[in-house]
Amino acid sequence: MQSSEIATKADFDHIRYAQLWEDADVLTQALGDCAGGTLVSICSAGDNALAMLTLDPQKVVVVDLSPAQIACLNLRIGAFRHLTHPEFLELMGARPSTLRAELLNRSLQGLDQDTCDFWQSLESDVVQFGAGGLGKFERYFRIFRTRLLPLVHRQKTIDDIFVSKPKAERQTFLETRFNTWRWRLLLNFFFSRFVMGRMGRDKAFFDHVDGSPAQHVARRIRHAAVDCDPAENPYLHWIMKGTHGDALPMTWRAANFDLIKSRLDRLEIRPGSLEAFVSTGEKADGFNLSDIFEYMSPDIFAQVYGSILQASAPGARLVYWNMMAPRRVPPAIMDRVTTLSELEDRLKVQDKAFFYSDFVVEQVKD
Repeated sequence: MQSSEIATKADFDHIRYAQLWEDADVLTQALGDCAGGTLVSICSAGDNALAMLTLDPQKVVVVDLSPAQIACLNLRIGAFRHLTHPEFLELMGARPSTLRAELLNRSLQGLDQDTCDFWQSLESDVVQFGAGGLGKFERYFRIFRTRLLPLVHRQKTIDDIFVSKPKAERQTFLETRFNTWRWRLLLNFFFSRFVMGRMGRDKAFFDHVDGSPAQHVARRIRHAAVDCDPAENPYLHWIMKGTHGDALPMTWRAANFDLIKSRLDRLEIRPGSLEAFVSTGEKADGFNLSDIFEYMSPDIFAQVYGSILQASAPGARLVYWNMMAPRRVPPAIMDRVTTLSELEDRLKVQDKAFFYSDFVVEQVKD
């Protein structure tokens, strides 16, 4: 299996994503009934792996090539164990705080030395930005929000994005107050392939992408600003304001905090690529594959997809996102998988993580 193709091209020594930019609400709905089953998740920052615990699986196997991303999950595990829910939000940066150094130290109690060393070296950044604001992707948006956005829009305009209003009024707001020539100029510059590759995502992640990232982002912002209610979108709120508002990602909500905490022992963290699971001969009932196929050539994608099928139990669901590189079940093995199109269409409308152009739910045939 060659799922680690990207490992030869991108740097995984630092935090790339300090929080998840994929919507766990649609992920968990897409996975369906997983009670008592085995689930597999790409780690990233760990939020979606934790959200999968709400499905009552026997275990969630978490894999990732990046030690830094696994350290993000380990910190969350410590925070769930040792903090209250309001303290968790302060530590992560969803809420203002003057206590993050203390909250960080409490969260690190009982964790392995490598994780403790990793986060203690970042203490000053955690204090300033929160543990959810330290990744390369989050820094990218911080530069956008603090240095460039004020040149385009007043704070009142930014605040008014998050005042709930009917869809027709949202469209009028976007067209008459927000989508100005200055905004379009900023989009074309800041979300260009060059700038995103240097500051946001590793440039290797664009190797298999066609088209303009700026035009893609413009289309997806229209979805987030008009088709969905921005007042309910925690991802857009963080990009524009640097914290979460009243809306929170699924894993960070008070309603899920105690349940996730009670099931932390069901997590199994296995550093490495998906091969860390596939090579064991185990079978999974569901996979959260994030957007890993985006980074693979079509040939490697077909090989990896076939290997995942070999590790899938009958009826298992494969759930993943595409940003700009279209990836779906390879034609040669389409007869082994059913695309759950109606479920996909329903969840795409709900998906608040608006960067992605496609959301895929495929089920292994019995």
